Amino acid sequence: MDQGSWRAAAAATGPGDRAAAEEGVRLAYRLAGLAGPDRILWTRSPREAVRMLMEPARTGPEASAPTGPGPDAFGASVRDAVLGAPWAAERARLHAALGPQGWGGHWRATGAGLWESTRTLVDRVRAGIVGELASDRREETRVRLLLLDAALGQHDAAWLCAFDSGDEGPLAGLAAVARHAGWWWPYEKVAVLSERPVALHRDEAGRLDRGDGPALAYADGFELYAWRGMPVPRDFLDELTTLTPERIRDEENAELRRVMLEHYGYDRYLEESGAVPVGRDEAGVLWRVRLDGDEDVVMVEVVNSTPEPDGTHRTYWLRVPPSTRTAREGVAWTFGLGAEAYEPLQQT
Repeated sequence: MDQGSWRAAAAATGPGDRAAAEEGVRLAYRLAGLAGPDRILWTRSPREAVRMLMEPARTGPEASAPTGPGPDAFGASVRDAVLGAPWAAERARLHAALGPQGWGGHWRATGAGLWESTRTLVDRVRAGIVGELASDRREETRVRLLLLDAALGQHDAAWLCAFDSGDEGPLAGLAAVARHAGWWWPYEKVAVLSERPVALHRDEAGRLDRGDGPALAYADGFELYAWRGMPVPRDFLDELTTLTPERIRDEENAELRRVMLEHYGYDRYLEESGAVPVGRDEAGVLWRVRLDGDEDVVMVEVVNSTPEPDGTHRTYWLRVPPSTRTAREGVAWTFGLGAEAYEPLQQT
């Protein structure tokens, strides 16, 4: 598979081919010199998989949740044999063939960009699972250890891309699983696979982002909410449609307040919050709003000298660093210049 195909696999949602994924699991075991698992169990999300591994004999009211084969029936983790060892061997092979500098260039040309777009997602999933399943420090340790037993399936796509993993070779089994499943746990007697998410929403920078629902969702109800990569509470997004300047000022969490400001619009906030200009010059008007527990919001109001088709002149708002002292300095900063070097021949 080429880089584009692995990128598509990493972002795929909805059910994959279970039979192909299960055959990939068995192939990965064989390539590691192991007998295949006695059973392969499917779960609807990584959270559900971890919950099942924590309570393998659970038969509670969640009738739709999978039931494990009984205490201690999974056997020891074989992740190192199935994934760790063959990955180390492939990396060593490429290092020997390409040299350290060549390997660095190869990684940048193949998996690096893809890993950047999945690494934060993986961290968020882990944090979400820990937050939901661990009620105390002891359980947190247990959950984190179980997460370390996981292969990442589709989210291992960056490394599989770099190793040029296809239908043959020592990573062929892992590649087959990654094309059709999410995270999975290889144990001596049982392999536990999770389905891919049912929804994934990201912005142009690859960050989790959705303003009207979960940015990442699995079939069992495990969800992550985010605005431009910033984790937000589930109920937070509903409030964005009814924001007021007073509500924004009252928010004690500085990061959530920044999300509110971005959604509400800095220019609108300045207009409706009673802000006053702190400076005017030929470049525009400098505005400053002080926020408790956070850096000031400082913006420059500039008017486009080129008229619109109807003859009006559009006003723009440029957010600039809190240390900005004049409108001229702020406009110069947007061009990467100091105020003394900013000498536009014509304002546009």
